[in-house]
Amino acid sequence: MTIFLQSLDYQLWHIIVNGPMIPTRTVEGVVSLKPENEFNDNDFRMLQLNSKAKHILFCTVDPNEFNRISSCDSAKEMWDLLEITCEGTNQVKESNFSMLVHEYELFMMHDNECISDMFTRFTTIINFLKKFGKSYPNQELVRKILRCLPKSWTPKVTAIEEAKDLSTPPLEQLLGSLMTHETTMKNHESVETKKKKTIALRDSKEESESDEDGEMTLITSQFKKFLKSQKGKKAFKKKFPQCEESRKNEELTCFECKKPGHLKSD
Repeated sequence: MTIFLQSLDYQLWHIIVNGPMIPTRTVEGVVSLKPENEFNDNDFRMLQLNSKAKHILFCTVDPNEFNRISSCDSAKEMWDLLEITCEGTNQVKESNFSMLVHEYELFMMHDNECISDMFTRFTTIINFLKKFGKSYPNQELVRKILRCLPKSWTPKVTAIEEAKDLSTPPLEQLLGSLMTHETTMKNHESVETKKKKTIALRDSKEESESDEDGEMTLITSQFKKFLKSQKGKKAFKKKFPQCEESRKNEELTCFECKKPGHLKSD
């Protein structure tokens, strides 16, 4: 809003901040308002700027804010009321300023946060502090960014501190250097992840193969035991056929008396 008003006419901004410029005259050391019939071109221009400033403020606010400032007589009164409404009283401003300073002092890069997002948060804080009149030299801002990085960035931070004068590079140049290093780190992590996946896949294949070999060994041994048992049964039948016959008879049941071993021939 401030930049917009200044871009229209800087004298217009001066009227909004310092109050209206009312035409006056001095008679015998006494300052009084000029009558309208004595206005010159400059007086008319000042009055026009006063009205123009009020008109611009009326046109740039929403209906709720318009209701608050519609009863004001000058653009300065309107501006002061809007400033209190939007930014708060001096006490509120001091509280917000203290909170921003606290956030700046404890600023750290979050886990799983990229350099670009971290830099955006940092820029937001220092921009608000600048509105309150608190600014930091470039060297302090660069050191603050380097201090807020996690331990995994220690080699890069050391390299920057040893290779450059921290008061020289602007924040944008530091941002570019850190983003380049971040990309390199991500590439290394992706390569390491692929290697780990390959090793894990190879180990799982070896385990599956060894499991298959174990299953085949177990099946083979069980099959051998089965063959041995079948051979034993055949040999028993050849040596003792009467026992086998009696066993079959015992298994049969008579359909009349329901007793085992009772055959029709008997």
